[in-house]
Amino acid sequence: MGTKIDLPEHDLTAYRADPTGAPRGAVVVIQEIWGLADHIKDVADRVAAQGYVAVAPDLLGHVGLTPEVGARIFELMSSASEEDRLAAQPQMRAATTPARQPEFAAWAVPALRAVVDSLVAEPGVDGRVGVIGFCFGGTYAFALAAADPRLRAAVPFYGSFPESADPATIGCPVLAFYGEDDHGITDGVPELESRLEQAGVDFTARVYHGVGHAFFNDTSPSKYHAEVAADAWERTLAFLDEHLPS
Repeated sequence: MGTKIDLPEHDLTAYRADPTGAPRGAVVVIQEIWGLADHIKDVADRVAAQGYVAVAPDLLGHVGLTPEVGARIFELMSSASEEDRLAAQPQMRAATTPARQPEFAAWAVPALRAVVDSLVAEPGVDGRVGVIGFCFGGTYAFALAAADPRLRAAVPFYGSFPESADPATIGCPVLAFYGEDDHGITDGVPELESRLEQAGVDFTARVYHGVGHAFFNDTSPSKYHAEVAADAWERTLAFLDEHLPS
C-alpha cells in the first residue's frame, strides 16, 4: 500500500508506492481522465513491486476532477443503459473542460517537473527517472518528456502528442502503445513517427490489432484486453530495465 504525499507549492497531492528493498530508480505514473482512480494506484503498486519508487500525482484533483467524480462518470459511461450513457456526456464535458484549457497545462507541466525534482536525487534513484501515462496521462507523459531533460524513459499509452510540445526537446527514448481501433489517436501515429524521427527522437510505436482505447484498464471490462495488456506491460518493464539500469 502506498502513501499520500504533498507538494504544497504546486497545490498537488500524489500517491507514492515504495519498493520493499533499495530502489532501482523512480517512475512517475500519470492518470487517465477519470482522476487518481484505484486502477492508477494499482499500476503504481505494480511499478513499485518491480523495484522502482512510483509516484502518481493527482493532476486532475487540481480542477476538482476527484476519483469520486471520475468514478461516477465512468460508471454512467460504462452502463448498459443508453440513457445513462447519454446523461454522462454533459457531466464528462463539464468535469474535463478545465483540464483542457491552456492554463491547466501551464500549471501541470511545472507540477510534474516538481515531482521529478522530488525524486531525482533520492538515494537509490540517482537520476534514473522515467514516466508512464495513460490516455490523458499519455499526453502528459509526452509533455513531461519534452519539458524535462532529466527523464531517461517515457512510456505513453494511447495518448495524443500535445500541441504545445516541441518534439526536438525530447531527450529520452519513448515507447508508445496504441489500439488499432482507437482511430482518433492511432490514425495520427504515422505522422507522429515522421515528426519524431525528423527531430531525432528514439521513438517506438506499437499498435495492437483488434483493440481500442484503454485496453490496459482492467477495471473497464468492455475495453480491457488481458493478452494485449500483459504484452504491453512486459515490454514496458523491459524498456524501463534497459533505460533505468540498476
